[in-house]
Amino acid sequence: MNTTHTPKGAAFTDRFFYYSMRYKFHLLAMIAALGTSNRSASPIRSRLVTATHRMCGMNAPRSHWVGTIVLTFLLLGACAPTGYRDGAAAYHRGDYTTAIDKIKPLALEDNAAAQAMLGLMYANGHGVPQDDDLALQWYSKAAKLGQAQAQLALGLMHAEGGAVAQDDATAAAWFRAAAEQGLGQAQYNLGLSYFKGHGVQQDDSEAIIWFRKAAEQQVVGAQNNLGFMYAKARGVPQDHSQAVQWFRKAADRGYAAAEFNLATMYDNGRGVPKDDTMAATWYQRAADQGYADAQFNLGTMFELGRGLRQDPVEAVRWFRKAAETGYANAQASLGFMYERGRGVSQDDAKAANWYRKGADQGYADAQFNLGVMYENGRGVIRSYAEAAKWYSKAAEQYHRHALVNLALIYESGQGVKQDLVQAHLLFNMAAAGGDRAAARFRDQLIHRMTSKDISKAQDLARAWQLKQQN
Repeated sequence: MNTTHTPKGAAFTDRFFYYSMRYKFHLLAMIAALGTSNRSASPIRSRLVTATHRMCGMNAPRSHWVGTIVLTFLLLGACAPTGYRDGAAAYHRGDYTTAIDKIKPLALEDNAAAQAMLGLMYANGHGVPQDDDLALQWYSKAAKLGQAQAQLALGLMHAEGGAVAQDDATAAAWFRAAAEQGLGQAQYNLGLSYFKGHGVQQDDSEAIIWFRKAAEQQVVGAQNNLGFMYAKARGVPQDHSQAVQWFRKAADRGYAAAEFNLATMYDNGRGVPKDDTMAATWYQRAADQGYADAQFNLGTMFELGRGLRQDPVEAVRWFRKAAETGYANAQASLGFMYERGRGVSQDDAKAANWYRKGADQGYADAQFNLGVMYENGRGVIRSYAEAAKWYSKAAEQYHRHALVNLALIYESGQGVKQDLVQAHLLFNMAAAGGDRAAARFRDQLIHRMTSKDISKAQDLARAWQLKQQN
């Protein structure tokens, strides 16, 4: 009674992160704001899978932002002294020695743009030893003179912590200072602060305002997040057509998360006519950028033959790509393919191994399937106790099949102490979830129970149902 990775409906989650918050700060998040295309940052994820689609967080690798750093400082230097422009140009071509010679004297003369750039150089260790404390000092000098990029940099440093104490309120204050000067990335991060209630009172309406300001400056993360807000009815009435429009703006610029989100809208027929071919096309674009959710969904499309030819080998290839990133759903699906010999040679040991990887991450389908492998001795040494352990973990997440199998184990007393009351309760829980077999097993079990046990089981069932209602 194994479950498969059949896709179901879409759901959104609300995990948002600042662009550089999970990485050592090097001013890379600060610079991505001025409308340049960033193909790797990733707000909002979703997946086509056994369980649900989901859309979530923002996390962009620093290496993809290097090209935008100098662009920003060259723009800063458009009305700056010749020495600054020469220094910025030198930085752009990687001549950090010349850059520091040109920039540092201007920074010492309180040129705010030069101070901000010197902070960048200390943060990156370009032309000078890497030193977060000195980066902080130079950013602070420039920020106090009103330099917007330096204000954003300080906001990110306070949001992340390290060279300075982590402080969301101070971070939000610096984001606001830069945002009010029209800096798109700061507007974006201030929107995130309001969205998550970090350093400010949580307020979706304010988040929408700042996301929109940033989106109008072509900040792709903000465009994507506006799509999320419209899809989820956060701060605005739900409007899938508007969601699609914002996802498309960012997707057309190669923004992987938006490509993925646009695919899910086609996949589910939300805001656009349902179109498996278009869904597969956009999943492919995001998957080619290494976006694990899209890789998983694309694998599912190949496995089911939706929107493209059915091809189990291609399905396995994309499941593996996502699974190797630690993506639990893909690990479970890869286990399923090995168990059934679809797209790969049948191999129970490899199936169990991939199920275990997903199970260890708490993925209920993987936990259930690993329990089945232990109960049947496939790919592992047969063990009812291990089967019961994994069924229990999945049952705690109200996995219907796990509830039934665990109930059967309690009924038989294999691997656990026989407990007909517990078996009755588990059957009841599964039956409440729509499992007809569970209802039948429960009714059959009653004939083996004493009236006292039946009364106790019914009391437990009522208590569980009351808990569910509350």
